[in-house]
Amino acid sequence: QVQFVESGGGLVQAGGSLRLSCAASGSMFRISTMGWYRQAPGNQRELVAHIRPGGTTDYADSVKGRVTISRDNPKNTVYLQMNSLKPEDTHVYYCNIVPPSSTSWGQGTQVTVSS
Repeated sequence: QVQFVESGGGLVQAGGSLRLSCAASGSMFRISTMGWYRQAPGNQRELVAHIRPGGTTDYADSVKGRVTISRDNPKNTVYLQMNSLKPEDTHVYYCNIVPPSSTSWGQGTQVTVSS
């Protein structure tokens, strides 16, 4: 069973940047579509970016043009570079496969953007 460990979150001012990392266990990483999800208290978890095994990417409209997802298959790691952060980007960010495995959610990493 694949597991994920997210890191890289923190408190930043609006307009700042963060780079999130997600380390995955298991041998299926390189053939899986990987996604970054986010969730605010009381809201549903939403997919904000995903990257296919071949490297093609898609983004939610809410983050398009401001974030970049990438992957390093030998390191079993997926990244999310976040620029021009806004207060509405304040969420807990998670990674998982797409569609998500309900038993593989990690602890997530908190991103807080102050205005």
